[in-house]
Amino acid sequence: MYHAPALLTESLEALQLRPDGVYVDATFGGGGHAAAILERLGDKGCLYAFDQDEDARANTMNKPFAGHAGFHFVPANFRFLKRQLRALGVRTGSVDGILADLGVSSHQLDTPERGFSYRFDAALDMRMDPSAGQSAADVLNEYTADELQRVFSEFGEVRNARTLAQACLQFREKGRFRTTSDLTGVCDTVMMGERWRYLSQVFQALRMEVNDETGALEDFLRDALEMLAPGGRIVVIAYHSIEDRIVKNFLKTGNAEGKVVQDFYGKIERLFDIITKKPIEPSEAETKENPRARSAKLRIGIKK
Repeated sequence: MYHAPALLTESLEALQLRPDGVYVDATFGGGGHAAAILERLGDKGCLYAFDQDEDARANTMNKPFAGHAGFHFVPANFRFLKRQLRALGVRTGSVDGILADLGVSSHQLDTPERGFSYRFDAALDMRMDPSAGQSAADVLNEYTADELQRVFSEFGEVRNARTLAQACLQFREKGRFRTTSDLTGVCDTVMMGERWRYLSQVFQALRMEVNDETGALEDFLRDALEMLAPGGRIVVIAYHSIEDRIVKNFLKTGNAEGKVVQDFYGKIERLFDIITKKPIEPSEAETKENPRARSAKLRIGIKK
């Protein structure tokens, strides 16, 4: 395993694991959460682990995953949760618990050629699935100034998003974006505040756009609701205010926008019992040991 899982103890407690239960780790990554779940399952228990990243698949060759009869790896984005589980024979409304850790793994951040981090000079890729869709370079080279401003503002909360977008277009007059140093060089000319924070926001914004992370999250939550059994638990760890807001709204109202839905008689329909009125956050000891967990927020819902 190459990824220190955030809020591991809290996640396991939230799932209320049963030895014979059916569970989903929607974001397998380095396998930290999945390994801990498998340790608590008996011979009749099942764990379905989703990940579209080829590097994540390699982790399934190791213990405790290899040879475990109840472990099933699904090489797909978690937005296709229902379709993939149904194809494997899992009935709608039969899953006991679903966990999703929305963070980028330490391995992805620390692998230079993936282009996720400003710390390395590498190709501007940032795709979770390197074989699909547009790269970060494509976004920077093809989007209009207004589109880039939206990305930087909405997903990175960059304070001078418009100025940065204009600077990107000025760079394109001389050449094309190809590497992370091309982007950091542009950022350095318009940067506000601490360099590491500004670059983190910009790179996060591009990663979220490239991978349609908010769209995928909304699809996943809708599928999770259908696949969970009554009394089944959904546990989601978010690292960004946008993602956390989507999860909070969905648990409360059944939609990402937080729109209250009423039935014919005006009664508000509640789909989940919400366990976390406020999200669970990592302890000081955990953030000291694993600084990348510092922004983690865990929310729990029980399907009615």
